[in-house]
Formats: sequence, C-alpha cells, structure tokens
Amino acid sequence: MTAVKVVIADDHSIWRSGLRADLGENFTVVGEAADAKEALAVIEATDPDLVLSDLHMPEGGGIALVKAVDGKVPVVMLTVSEAESDLLDAIAAGALGYLVKSTEAGELREQLWKASKGEPVFSASLAALVLTEFRRLHKAEIPGEALSEREREVLQYVARGHTYKEIGETLFISAKTVENHVRNILNKLQLNRKQELIRYAIDHGID
Repeated sequence: MTAVKVVIADDHSIWRSGLRADLGENFTVVGEAADAKEALAVIEATDPDLVLSDLHMPEGGGIALVKAVDGKVPVVMLTVSEAESDLLDAIAAGALGYLVKSTEAGELREQLWKASKGEPVFSASLAALVLTEFRRLHKAEIPGEALSEREREVLQYVARGHTYKEIGETLFISAKTVENHVRNILNKLQLNRKQELIRYAIDHGID
C-alpha cells in the first residue's frame, strides 16, 4: 500500500503538528503551509495526492486555495466551522470534502483515505442540514434529458457521500456499473466532476 502524499494548510502550527501525528502510516506529509498563497507554492513543489486545508486562514483561506488549485489535486476542508454557508461555499469552489476538526482520528483517517481515491467526504450531520435547507429552497425538476430511475438512485447515494462499492452493494449491482451510471449522469447534466454532482443534487433537492 503506497502512502498518500499530503499537504497541510493551516495557520496554526500546533494543529498542523497534531494532525501530522494523527494521520498515521498510510499518509505522508510532504509539505505544510500557513496561508493559501504559501500552500499553493508548496502544492506546486511537492505534487501531493491530497490537500488538507483550513477554511479560514490568511491570503484568502481555503476557498481561495481550492479555486487556485482548480481541480488539479483534491482538497478537503478541515475546519471548526459548522456553518451551512461555509460548507456550500467550499463545495461550490470545488472542494472534494468538508470535515470538522472535532472528527475522531480513526474516522478522519478513513475519510481522508476515501478522499485520496476521489470519493467526496463531509461530516454527515452538516450534510443533512444542508440537504434539508436546499430541499426547501431549491426544489426543481432536473432540466434537459431526464435521468432514469436508477440514475436518480445512484445520484442520491453519490450526494450522500457513498463510495461506488457501497452504492453497488446497496443496489445489488457492481461498482463498475455504478461508475458507468455516474459517467452517464455527468454527460446528461453536462457536468465534469463528481463533486459537481453533489452540488447539483443539493441545489435540486435530490437526496
């Protein structure tokens, strides 16, 4: 098993040290930064597999960093903020995940391992709040070419953060079939990345 190369961006050095210790042997910290501008330079120099970023830090914070990275490397927000607006802004900017800093170490490692494989991860309690709010505000039909019933099912599970394997086991289909469904959904909705599906599902009340 190859260790995941990680860059940690946070303006609190004590937190960075604690996180580095919590990550364990499956993760290797290849760089650290105290603000978004420095983090971008470190990312370019180290070519990490995953970036763990605080939301609020100097030089624009995690949002500015995610926008600057522009999908070249997955970014997971690690923050104390449980505000729905912060979560939505992070997803809209392109973050692959959003986890609160109070997440237990074992769960954090599990979630970050999933993120390193391209799976969206976020704190379940926050996701539930956001989905509830956007169901209320943004109920709408899917525009354009309609999704099939199975595609809607798959989209619902993707929006909840389930892996392809988990979705396949729930729907009694293979992970490869799930992946094909996701590809078809992206094509129909004219989206490019899986995290865009999460945002789309939230905006359209698909849970």
